[in-house]
Amino acid sequence: MFSPGDKVRHRSKPEWGVGTISKIEVVTLKGVRDQRLTIRFPNAGLKTLLAGVADLEAFQSTSPAAARPSGETLLEREAGHERGWLGEIAKKQPEDAMGSVPASATDPFLPLEKRVAAVLAMYRFEPALPGRFEPALPGRLPTEGVKLIDWAVAQSGLDDPLARFTRHELETFYGRFAFERDALLVRYLGEAKKAGADTAANVDALLKTASPAAQRALQKRNAHR
Repeated sequence: MFSPGDKVRHRSKPEWGVGTISKIEVVTLKGVRDQRLTIRFPNAGLKTLLAGVADLEAFQSTSPAAARPSGETLLEREAGHERGWLGEIAKKQPEDAMGSVPASATDPFLPLEKRVAAVLAMYRFEPALPGRFEPALPGRLPTEGVKLIDWAVAQSGLDDPLARFTRHELETFYGRFAFERDALLVRYLGEAKKAGADTAANVDALLKTASPAAQRALQKRNAHR
């Protein structure tokens, strides 16, 4: 249960930034108690969401029952720099945090289908129009059309990444991120072929519903085989 003033992030919409709960109404739906939350997000404005339906995580909360942050973004890693050597490394090397894919896409304990779905979701930051994007390589800037700031907000946890990094730095970070993401997708597709029939079928179904940007990446890969 959340409290007014709690800081939350929508896991499916990290580009909205870290929002602040301004109003809470207790409601009962189908006999289940829930909370209707009014949240102001820095990059999306005011949103009204049901706590039991929206995929929310506590970021920094005044409520002792709220969950701790996941620790994946740059901001979360740096917040713990006084609590261990790993946070200190993340603080000194922000390019490692900014250029890497989320742990949800690399966790070996997750089923292959979930890891593939996590990778495909990363293509949402690229333009929907075909022909305007080529997969980035380390050190090469991504072309025009990438939702760079939305990606930087989601990756860093910062409401205004340009207050911390220059645009050139963000473009370089994105190039590394995109290269790692594309390589991971190719690797998982290879693993899917060696997996059982059920896993392979599930992965094929995910690919058929992937975004246009992900489909273009797959087409480019097949063309170079």
